[in-house]
Amino acid sequence: MTIFIASPAGRMEALLRPSSLANPRWAAVVCHPHPKFGGTMHNKVVFHTAKFLNSQGLPTLRFNFRGVGLSQGSFDGGRGETDDVTAVLDYMAGCYPQCGLLVAGFSFGAWVGLRAACRDARVAAGIAIGLPFSLMDTTFLQTCSKPKLFLQGTEDPFSPMAEVERIYRGIGNPKKLVWILEADHFFEGQLPALGRALVESLRSQIFLGS
Repeated sequence: MTIFIASPAGRMEALLRPSSLANPRWAAVVCHPHPKFGGTMHNKVVFHTAKFLNSQGLPTLRFNFRGVGLSQGSFDGGRGETDDVTAVLDYMAGCYPQCGLLVAGFSFGAWVGLRAACRDARVAAGIAIGLPFSLMDTTFLQTCSKPKLFLQGTEDPFSPMAEVERIYRGIGNPKKLVWILEADHFFEGQLPALGRALVESLRSQIFLGS
């Protein structure tokens, strides 16, 4: 279902997929990759992430950052986009006040999503898919006490395994890192493996510290 959500930059275009459950425990927001490189809410990793989460009974909302698609405003280097995530969280909290909120994102969306998640008391956990460790400043994660799940491809050129492992050691707990074997940054041919890892983590709540 296409909806429009108010944000500081104007209205944002979004797609809401309701839960199949009468009383879902969690609700999720999914953030797309870099707008300057063609990222939209229709990106296949974003689409499948929302689909995987929805298959577990979570209502999911994916949206276009400011300046993308029918969303108003213009690119703001991550600052305004973080505010966009907060605006979407406001909407989801209103729709699902009984749910814990999760923020998931792919690439640039993982970075922005975690920035918003770490500062928002309503967010239970953050899910980062293909976070480009080599390109983004992740120092804020050192003091982020929210549960965090990282799903990374072993062949991602923007996140070499050794560098990810080094940075990951300094990230605040609770946290979980799962490697998707033979996956590049875009998870070409590895979306089923990504889905299995995401669903398994969600079911076991391994990244929630329980």
